[in-house]
Amino acid sequence: MNRKKLRDIVFFLHQYIGFFVGLLLIVIGLTGSLLVFELDFDRFMIAQQYGHITPQQVQVVSPEDVVNIIQAGRSDQKLYRLGLPNSPSSPYVGGLPSTNGQWIEVFVNPYTGKIMGERTGKTLISMLFDLHTSIMAGEIGTVIVGIAAFFMCMLTITGLILWPGWRKFIAGFKIKLDAHPQRANFDIHKVTGIIAMVFLFFTGFTGFCWNFGGFTEPIIYAVTFTPKQSELVSKPIPGKSILGLTEQLKIANAALPGAVTKSINFPDKPEDPLQISMKLPQEISDHGDSNVYLDQYSGKVLRVDNAFKLPLGSRVLNSFHYLHFGTFGGLPTRILYVFVGLAPLVLFLTGFMMSWYRYWTKRQTKKKIYTTSN
Repeated sequence: MNRKKLRDIVFFLHQYIGFFVGLLLIVIGLTGSLLVFELDFDRFMIAQQYGHITPQQVQVVSPEDVVNIIQAGRSDQKLYRLGLPNSPSSPYVGGLPSTNGQWIEVFVNPYTGKIMGERTGKTLISMLFDLHTSIMAGEIGTVIVGIAAFFMCMLTITGLILWPGWRKFIAGFKIKLDAHPQRANFDIHKVTGIIAMVFLFFTGFTGFCWNFGGFTEPIIYAVTFTPKQSELVSKPIPGKSILGLTEQLKIANAALPGAVTKSINFPDKPEDPLQISMKLPQEISDHGDSNVYLDQYSGKVLRVDNAFKLPLGSRVLNSFHYLHFGTFGGLPTRILYVFVGLAPLVLFLTGFMMSWYRYWTKRQTKKKIYTTSN
């Protein structure tokens, strides 16, 4: 197969894959641009709806007391998660199941212990997230978005092969806005594509891996030679209740010195461990990727997951969040990812216009030949 034939095949794939999933990728990209700052936006909405918290020079209410405050009068609901304040002006956030199968978030002032309010069901952020990950179509939507993410990887690879910069490198980055609209569209398409290519590939790859996690995670662990971690179990002690949360947190802090507790995930079953999510100073993730697992009865440390000492497979999976949302470089890369999310829109529109110009040119040529021959 000669080079021209191969290029024609690649061009065919690039063009028709783009038309096939282009509109869906625009929706995914635009919602992704908004979700880059989802935590900041959600904190702003919480403050606007439930009130601002003024930092005070007093001791913060302990997590154990907050658990008791939230659980008071809720014998039929068990707290499954408690998020600790992210800043001096942030609340505790408790997670409870609701009767309709959704969830309830309870916000508690960390200085007074007063419940500021509750939030149930869908929020704007959660709806954007559902639209981004599953186009609000449940499991079927998750599969569709996962396939679209795979095709986006294909588009980046075929686009890279077609990029004219391989022949003339500098020309591959030039945009002639004063040229014919057909040429201007082509220039915008090629430059946008080559600049956003790496980021679009990683967002597509990580999105595909997340949406097909049951298939991709075992493969990632296999190719990185990462053995499956053993299941952790708490051993109930007859006549002894669960160890107090304050004592459990002391044990966790000693097990991972220097780390800050970000959230507590409570056991769902008597034999499940208590999971305390923590963040080391060098970690760039907002929520932290370090964890301490404790026996909920004895307080025995079952496992310590230091984010920097995890098995390779686990570190690869943890890196997906940074690569997908652009948090690996702080604010500059997050701003960059806002524009990366706009790239599918620009690429689809310019690609459509390029195809329309080609169609129109061929039609005019055929018309001219027909007129001349008659």
